[in-house]
Amino acid sequence: VRLVESGGGLVQAGGSLRLSCAASGSGFSVYRMGWYTQAPGKQRELVASITRSGITNYADSVKGRFAISRDNAKNAVFLQMNSLKPEDTAVYYCNAGLGTANYWGQGTQVTVSS
Repeated sequence: VRLVESGGGLVQAGGSLRLSCAASGSGFSVYRMGWYTQAPGKQRELVASITRSGITNYADSVKGRFAISRDNAKNAVFLQMNSLKPEDTAVYYCNAGLGTANYWGQGTQVTVSS
């Protein structure tokens, strides 16, 4: 599975961004999809995930502000980010998981200015 993220950029605090992750390869609909961030020197942390059946999970810090969704017909997953804060600044990585297999995109930078 190859994952390509897009939609990152620079936004002022309080603004919105929509990240997209396009997946190539077969069987997209069976993968658990997620968005992660990684700060320098730290492990990647989950921002949001969505199962094959559409069950979502969010980090406490983004609940009520971010929404993850997927379009299995388009092999894509999205992260709508609203009410952005400077602390949301990070590289956002798309993840596809199935069992013990994990695939990662190259990441897209999100910068929120105060």
